[in-house]
Parts: sequence; C-alpha cells; structure tokens
Amino acid sequence: MPQSVFLVGLMGAGKTTVGRLLAKRLKARFLDSDHEIAASTGVSIPTIFEIEGEAGFRRREADVIERLSRETNIVMATGGGAVLNEMNRHHLKERGLVVYLAASPETLYERTRRDKGRPLLQVSDRLEKLQELYRLRDPLYREVANIIVEVGRTSAPHVVKQIQNLIATDANT
Repeated sequence: MPQSVFLVGLMGAGKTTVGRLLAKRLKARFLDSDHEIAASTGVSIPTIFEIEGEAGFRRREADVIERLSRETNIVMATGGGAVLNEMNRHHLKERGLVVYLAASPETLYERTRRDKGRPLLQVSDRLEKLQELYRLRDPLYREVANIIVEVGRTSAPHVVKQIQNLIATDANT
C-alpha cells in the first residue's frame, strides 16, 4: 500500500463509503476530513457554514487536511471542495496517492437529491448547482489525482476493487 490514499471528488461520489471499504481492504485507518472537522468543533458542517460561512469552513478544512495528510497508513475521504485550496492540493499530492472518484453531475444529483445535510446544495436547482461545481472542480480533481475512477452506477465494492487493481498496477510501474 502507498503511504496513504486520499479520495477526492464531488459530494455524492462515494468518498466516505468507498473510503471505509478501501481502508478495511488495505488494513489502514479510515478518516473523513468533514467528520474530523465536526468532531473537533462539536457542531455539524451545516452549522459551521451557517455561523462562519464557507470561508470559515474552508479554513478549518485546510487545517485538518494539513494535519491528517501527515499521517501514514490511512485512507482519507476529503470534502468535495478541499481541492479549491492550493495548499490542500499540494499536501495531498505530496503526501500520498490521490484517487479521484469521478461522476457526472446527473449521477451526483440522483445520489444527493434528498440529502438535507449538504449546505452547498440547499438551493432551488440542485442539478444546476452540481453542474456549476463540476465545471469548477473537475479540472482541479484531475490535476491532483494519480488515479481517476469513474464511479457512475458502479457499486462501492467494485470501485474498491478497481482502486486496488490500479494501486497494484501503479506500484509495479
């Protein structure tokens, strides 16, 4: 296993679900940067957005990613917007193997349309918002990624198997 694996992608791509399974398969510890932020503050991500705005949340996220990305033998699911910060991209790229879980905005819409816990999706047109986020973030995910896996309608266990195969291939080259 590489030192650490970091999962990036838009909300709804499956970073947490895939991350937990991948960590188990790799005998690594699973971390979720959003969960770590909520645990350290004692409040939910939507509450942080409400009180501090997105900028306040992004500062907390950068601190958590800087700290957690130094750990070894971990699989970490990052927040969907973590790649917006140049230092986050640098830390992820330099400190581990980055896997982009890529999905179309339409697929992400289907996966998140009933979810009330995603502050950026509390808008009248979720699909339009996801398309906007995709246009902005997809190039950044691709820039930082060592491996890109199209998740679409693929099951989490199948995605994990793909990632394991790609990690093994990457290690042998």
